[in-house]
Amino acid sequence: MCGVFGVFNSKTPAEDTFYGLYSLQHRGQEAAGIVVAEYNKAKKKTLFKQHKGLGLVSEVFKDEQIFENLSGYAAIGHNRYSTTGASKSNNNIQPFSLTYRSGSLAIAHNGNLTNSRVLRKELTEEGVIFQASSDTEIIPHLAARSKEKEPLHQIYDALRQVEGAFSIVILANNQMIAARDPYGVRPLALGKKIDPATGELAYVVASETCAFDIIKAEYIRDIEPGEILLIDHLAVDNEKPVSLYLPPVERKARCIFEYVYFARPDSFIFRHSVDKVRRNLGKNLARESTIERDPNDKELAVVSVPDSSNTAALGFVRESNKLGKPARFEHGLIRNHYVGRTFIQPGIQSREIKVRSKYNIVRGVMQGRPIILVDDSIVRGTTAKMLIKLVREANPKEIHLHISSPPITNPCFYGMDFPSKRQLLTHMLADAEHELGDIEKIREYIGVDSLRYLSMQGLLNSVPEFEGETCSYCTACFSGDYPIPIADATTDKEEND
Repeated sequence: MCGVFGVFNSKTPAEDTFYGLYSLQHRGQEAAGIVVAEYNKAKKKTLFKQHKGLGLVSEVFKDEQIFENLSGYAAIGHNRYSTTGASKSNNNIQPFSLTYRSGSLAIAHNGNLTNSRVLRKELTEEGVIFQASSDTEIIPHLAARSKEKEPLHQIYDALRQVEGAFSIVILANNQMIAARDPYGVRPLALGKKIDPATGELAYVVASETCAFDIIKAEYIRDIEPGEILLIDHLAVDNEKPVSLYLPPVERKARCIFEYVYFARPDSFIFRHSVDKVRRNLGKNLARESTIERDPNDKELAVVSVPDSSNTAALGFVRESNKLGKPARFEHGLIRNHYVGRTFIQPGIQSREIKVRSKYNIVRGVMQGRPIILVDDSIVRGTTAKMLIKLVREANPKEIHLHISSPPITNPCFYGMDFPSKRQLLTHMLADAEHELGDIEKIREYIGVDSLRYLSMQGLLNSVPEFEGETCSYCTACFSGDYPIPIADATTDKEEND
């Protein structure tokens, strides 16, 4: 999962992209980068300038001088969350850029290519030199080797060869190109911004619509699955970008986990409100909840694990009260939003101190009371276990952990850093006596009084339906149903670290 952003025909493209990436910080916190296109009058062509670095957006772009050196008319940016390639390597910081026979090309990519090993081997044997270990670099190399003459058709040629999940923004000379894989796994939205002084139109592309709000851009529509959208000065003048479409596939496979965890609640992704979906998750979780209540307890305190579970907890409380099961939302956990990537000093690497640096408890809210703790998911379980240990310090009467998604039983090969099966809690606790995803075994390991996951049907009942589609979502991490072939895929970063 990464964040991508692009803007075309802006007088302040680097600044717009900085704020867009700042809004998308939740999608990647390891590194950030911006590439700007500027027309060079002396050379009579567009040239690229860039600034990239490890860290949060505010850390990488902390000096005003950086923006003075990034003037131009278009830009693309990227927040990195590594799923392939070494996470600490500067070579893997996007956007990637190169110069080839047709000019200059820069790319920012969210997703994973599932046939990257085969393609990388083929390109290497043909003499291509790779600078990074990320799968993204394959796309511009394929475009550079295309026999097509125009960058748009070169990109089309390249994307027909790759498999997997990709939502990308590209600068190609004096054009910006946005594209999404035919399955539509990752979100990508198109917006527009009107300059208040001149009335000029600028087009904006972003992983989530929350990136539009900060720069006062208006959401137009989603980049459609399989669409390759060309934005140039002609498209700005005519207010009509040109599109090509990749060959269609039988189904769509929008990542359902985007609604559960990744996206910000104030965003629209896949054309629908994340806030509304998360409230639905909480409501369906309340309908499935079967906690035995003590008659002496008038109401349960519902505490969310901030921030991704806040909205689900609100939905849970509303539906629980509607069902005649009194509950009240309480701020029992406070999250520290100012913990940057450099906060944990060398030698202080324990899981406990990381949890304590991120969360603190409000003791008065939970002391002596039964609480329902709402969280979005459990992956490895180590953080959940330490969090419950922290909550126990407030001396609650009982802790009932409710998860607003089903158990995660499979790794993701489409852009989420879910580890291999052996590292997932559902597999770690499975043995001869306990089946995969044994809820009681997980409950004992985490240390709660009860554990409830949302059912698969409850999850599917919470998300929007798309007219004319028999299957709209990828649920592979929960179900093992992989919509895109994964024989060549890997999420094991250790190979490249």
